[in-house]
Amino acid sequence: MSNHTATKSEPVTHFLTIKDCSRDQLDRIFDFAYKLRGQREQGVINDPILKGKTLGMFFEKPSLRTRVSFEQGMYELGGHAIVLGQNEVGLGKRESVADFTRVLNGMVHGIAARVYNHEHLREMAEHATVPVINMLSDISHPAQALADAMTIMDAFGRGLNGKHVVFVGDGNNVARSLAMICGKLGAAFTLASPPDYALEQAFADRVMAACPGMDFTMCHDPFQAVRYADAVYADTFVSMGQEEEKSKRLKTFKDFQVNEKLMAEAPDHAIVLHCLPAYRGVEITDAVMDGPQSRVFQQAHNRLHAQKGMLAVVMG
Repeated sequence: MSNHTATKSEPVTHFLTIKDCSRDQLDRIFDFAYKLRGQREQGVINDPILKGKTLGMFFEKPSLRTRVSFEQGMYELGGHAIVLGQNEVGLGKRESVADFTRVLNGMVHGIAARVYNHEHLREMAEHATVPVINMLSDISHPAQALADAMTIMDAFGRGLNGKHVVFVGDGNNVARSLAMICGKLGAAFTLASPPDYALEQAFADRVMAACPGMDFTMCHDPFQAVRYADAVYADTFVSMGQEEEKSKRLKTFKDFQVNEKLMAEAPDHAIVLHCLPAYRGVEITDAVMDGPQSRVFQQAHNRLHAQKGMLAVVMG
């Protein structure tokens, strides 16, 4: 979270990356998430924390979990969401990012965007007088990381000190946010990827600077990586916008599938995660995704609860 003008005592206004969040801010988000989830599970209507508030949601990329979790989250907290697509907005083409932001500023109480270019989010934050929330960009997916961490905490308890999360696959936006939240919460993080698809060293340096003493490793052998894993994370080998690289990527990543053979090398207590959508039989097998170690759909459901916790903190 970041605020370009707020003093230390003022509320945080933007949620762009996990790096911007302090440990205290993350703990506040999870406190709200667990409280609100508990109310929902007991059939109690959530506190109307966002009554009378509207979130303007812009989608440059398609979405299922993100749209439903944010829109339903606003509804359950007493607020309202307006969904806008690129056909209506023409961001960066028909309307500049700055003008788009200035218009919404006077009409809604928060702006959430799912974009190809992270710089668009930064530009929105520069011009916004309401909170700006990252629903996914090319370099980070902090909303997903909140649900990931919540799912791991569901399995092992609040506080992830000493836990080990292993991401098997591409060093992408999901891996970046997951690595950063692991560091913030005291967990070790390992990326097992082909050599040309590791996280860039500059990012690794930023993680270590933000999370001194973190156990952060990268390797190219998934079987070695998962031997001491508490959570094994799979993700697509071909993200949106990479379709032209599909054949090359599928060939390069063929030995990085999360399957029964790989999970046999992990501890029996290890859980399996996937941010979805999953290409079954490619990056993960049916047997693993539907097996007893899988928390994939619990993880998807936690998108709602984690987003509600974040919305409560950022907009409430």
